[in-house]
Amino acid sequence: MPRRRPSALRGAIPARGRNRQRYAPIDRLSASCTADIRRLELVRRLPESTAQAFAQWKVLAYGPLRRFAEPFPADACGIPGCGCCPGYYRDHIETMLHALPSKSARELRTLVRELDRVILDRARILKADHPDDPWWRTQL
Repeated sequence: MPRRRPSALRGAIPARGRNRQRYAPIDRLSASCTADIRRLELVRRLPESTAQAFAQWKVLAYGPLRRFAEPFPADACGIPGCGCCPGYYRDHIETMLHALPSKSARELRTLVRELDRVILDRARILKADHPDDPWWRTQL
């Protein structure tokens, strides 16, 4: 009897993970920090939300300067992640920083502060008195 091709055997089995959007892992994080983030996201039922928020904050930091020149709408629509309020992403990252273990939070905070510095340097109209001050809530 002739051998069946593997594709014929797997014909009815759906492929895993094709319909899910994947975000790139956060650069320069250790494996233990990434595992802590993934574990916390599973508990809160928000898979890959931190990577998405970090990617959006990075786009704001290194994207075109017109994002700072054009004012954002004063009234937010209330839908998280729609893009009308970029401070939502930074708020999510801040929430994760407070929920993570101290070593992992320290690693992530280093990367986030670097992006904050880039944003504040590029957009000279934004003012921050202290790095931990939530300037993104009032000025973005």
